[in-house]
Amino acid sequence: MLRKALSDAVLVDEILPSNPAERAKLPRVQVTEPGTVWTPAQLRGFLTAARSHRLFAFFHLAAYTGARRGELCNLRWADVDLDTPQIRVTGSSAVVEGERIEGTTKGGRSRVVSTDAETVEVLREHRRRQKADRLRLGESWKGADDYVFTTGWGEPIYPDTVSSLMPTLIKAYNDTKPSEPIPHARLHDLRHIHATTLLLAGVPVHVVAARLGHSDPAITLRVYAHVISEQMASAADVFATSIRNSA
Repeated sequence: MLRKALSDAVLVDEILPSNPAERAKLPRVQVTEPGTVWTPAQLRGFLTAARSHRLFAFFHLAAYTGARRGELCNLRWADVDLDTPQIRVTGSSAVVEGERIEGTTKGGRSRVVSTDAETVEVLREHRRRQKADRLRLGESWKGADDYVFTTGWGEPIYPDTVSSLMPTLIKAYNDTKPSEPIPHARLHDLRHIHATTLLLAGVPVHVVAARLGHSDPAITLRVYAHVISEQMASAADVFATSIRNSA
């Protein structure tokens, strides 16, 4: 952040001859492995339980695209293409001292994330409900922008709203006494589920990195090193099977 501010002072405002932060040596960052990662069956159970909630589409999109919480809170319908289909992640929302603010994505760049047919239907249904709410409220609708995820009055949702809703939905599911209760997980863990599932399915690391918005696939490799290790362990069997089946 400091480097970006000093860069603006050099390139935009032209009040500094050079950016001193460019010469600073960054400390080594310790990357920790993701916490709870649900199985695909557990994720499906959670989404089934959340389907009746008006913000179901938020959790579905978080799991099926790997987008960050703030990125989805900032998403506009203008950035959703239901025909291609894909979404364009252009910015992020956060709360600072109780005030909702908007800015760039964590990596400072926009990205396009493809979506599947099921997700398209989820978004279409979400939009139909939102239009019905807007029509019912009339002049009471407070939506001043084209946000995909809003309150019942049309205002953009706060990021903490969906985070606090996550454990509530998990508890509601577990209260039904399922044969396999869902362990506690954070909203951010849906992003980890997305990445882990893709990597274990053999999707190339650079593709997963692009979907997550990692500026460098090396970041994805560090964060999900344990998943890559699992793939490496089975690589010999995959190769041997391929050769044997070609005979």
